Order: sequence, then structure tokens, then C-alpha cells
Amino acid sequence: MAGTVITVAQQKGGSGKTTVAANLAIGFRMAGRTVALVDIDPQGSLGRWFMARAEDDPALVEGMEFSTSSAWGIPYECRKLSGAYDVVIVDTPPKADSDLRPALRVADLVIVPVSVSHVDLWATEGVLDLARREDKKTLIVMNRARPGTRLSVEVADAASQLEAEIAETQLGNRVIYAEALGRGRGAAEAGKSRARDEIEALTEEVARHLANG
Repeated sequence: MAGTVITVAQQKGGSGKTTVAANLAIGFRMAGRTVALVDIDPQGSLGRWFMARAEDDPALVEGMEFSTSSAWGIPYECRKLSGAYDVVIVDTPPKADSDLRPALRVADLVIVPVSVSHVDLWATEGVLDLARREDKKTLIVMNRARPGTRLSVEVADAASQLEAEIAETQLGNRVIYAEALGRGRGAAEAGKSRARDEIEALTEEVARHLANG
């Protein structure tokens, strides 16, 4: 049975695409799934994260694979990897144009991280529009959330007006996400913490969306 493909996309840089991609990968590995990562972002942050992980301890990448691809090559790469891995996660460059379409076209689910700001939310509309044209399911994930603040409430209210589902799980504005990423780790690997609870909950929520088609 072929694995499922998750494309992480957002027009605005700094929204947390790589953070979400890497932490979901760890979340699925901790849940017993094999995971392949594909980086089509020229910045290569996801690749640097994976290599830091592999160089620190090869055992940390057991059941995982990493590759890079051009936009036009992503359909082939995903077909190949989804035949061998349970979950394929694609990290994309910060753009919303025709170059992004192949990565959306192969996705079973498009995850759109939104850092809690109105600017990030405005940038989301382009990605959502492209995903709709490809008839793909989308899931907005609120990132760097600060529950209870007026800005978080305003952005969440504005996001609810978009024609896209919003994940119940939010990723908090926690230093551990950046610290873990820099060491080739996921926040959920740092022991019992709120970040671990968030990643486990988000992974379960994403898995339900994938299972429901």
C-alpha cells in the first residue's frame, strides 16, 4: 500500500514550514510510522536538519529517508518514496505560484503553517487558492501561538473566515522548537513537555485527516 504525501506550504517566509515538517516527521516516527522527507526549498533548511541528525547518530534516522527535488521532479520523487515509506513530507519554498503546483498536486493533505500575525494570514490566501484549484484538502496550523492574547484571538477569528479547516492543535511560541531544530532533533524528543504534547496531538490530528481522505 502506498504511503501518504503531506505538502507543507506557505507563501510567506518565516512561518515555520520547516519546523512543522521536521516535527511532524518525528511525531510520525514516534508513532511507529516510517517517514521520508523531500526538500524543494533552495534554502535547504530541512536537509541541514536531517544531516545534523544523521551525523550525530545514524540510529536517529532509522526508518527515515531524505531527498531533494526540483519542482518538476517532485511527482516522480513522491511516487518512488511513497512506495517505500508510510508518510512522505514535502517542504516547499516560500512562494505561491506555478512552481508550487506540482508539490500540491501530489499531496494527500496540504498543511499551511500560519505564524500568529495578520501578515502571515494574508499570505495564506495565495496558497489556499492554488490548493483549491488542484482540489486538495488543506489544514491551517497556527504556529508560535500565544493563547489568550488579543492578537491570537484576532488572527484565529480572521482565519476562520477563510475556506479552509483550522487544526485544533496549535504550536506554542516556545524556544524548544528552535533549539531542537538546530540540533537535528524534534521538540517531542526533549522529554515530557508541553511541546511534546503539542506535537503528539498535531500528529494524531493530521493522521485522522489522512485516514478520512
